[in-house]
Amino acid sequence: MLSDSYGRVATDLRVSLTDRCNLRCAYCMPAEGLDWLPKPELLTDDEVVRLIRIGVERLGIREVRFTGGEPLLRRGLAAIVAETARLHPRPELSITTNGIGLARLAGPLREAGLDRVNVSLDTLRPESFRRLTRRDRLDDVLAGMAAAAAAGLTPVKVNSVLMRGINDGEARDLLRFCLERGYELRFIEQMPLDAQHGWRRANMVTADEIGRELEQEFALKPEDPDARGSAPAEAFLIDGGPARVGVIGSVTRPFCGACDRVRLTADGQVRNCLFAREESDLRDALRAGASDDELAARWRRAVAGKLPGHGINDPAFLQPDRPMSAIGG
Repeated sequence: MLSDSYGRVATDLRVSLTDRCNLRCAYCMPAEGLDWLPKPELLTDDEVVRLIRIGVERLGIREVRFTGGEPLLRRGLAAIVAETARLHPRPELSITTNGIGLARLAGPLREAGLDRVNVSLDTLRPESFRRLTRRDRLDDVLAGMAAAAAAGLTPVKVNSVLMRGINDGEARDLLRFCLERGYELRFIEQMPLDAQHGWRRANMVTADEIGRELEQEFALKPEDPDARGSAPAEAFLIDGGPARVGVIGSVTRPFCGACDRVRLTADGQVRNCLFAREESDLRDALRAGASDDELAARWRRAVAGKLPGHGINDPAFLQPDRPMSAIGG
């Protein structure tokens, strides 16, 4: 197992397939983009699959989510999904995407073995979308979400980050939109993971504020907290259910004590926490001829040193050197 000294066991693997993205979201990267990783530094498709296999067969990984950057930009994505779906025991397979290109790829990804998708959507207003992402691609995202639902990649989960003075007035609009289409909405507090290090607590819309805004129109009843397990989102039944909405209070309501996630970056580094400032290299060992047993041992050591929490609320907190686009959600 991938266990740490606080008794947590990592069973959920987030695999970043690229640091590249076709949007320039203001809370993630500057308008001009970033310096992408050189191709030789990226794991090859075969290397990605081998490390996932070690995680599944030797280390107890039960869920694999492909992330980025934007994972749909990875040309070998469908083949990686198909190879992962053939592992035993078969892990649950999902992807976090901005939705651009999903209209074309939803069917092939479903056929390859993908189970579901998470799509990032912060606004339904074209002008706000252009302001936030610096691209005019809202229609493509909406079409991708519809295609995912039609292909059976359900439940289609929608991730929304509210920012004060930009889209904080859209919480109820977003929830209405998702309820009408059978999508499952989750609001996420903005986290200090931007490349510009411009995050300010005062600009973050908190979980409490999100709840108060939604309750102006909807009756929210917390689900049984015992059923939450290691899920990052607090779930609420809407108007008695069965529809739900989630709120991920990463900053004001941290859930580090139940965290079961571990991350593999596109260049083969293990990160035992989203906010870790240290990484453990698997790529160089793999390319130097390390056996599966040796790679598994390195992975176990990396997770064993996980800290008790992310430390965002500690006065001495420092952002990770890598931004979210290079870490993978």
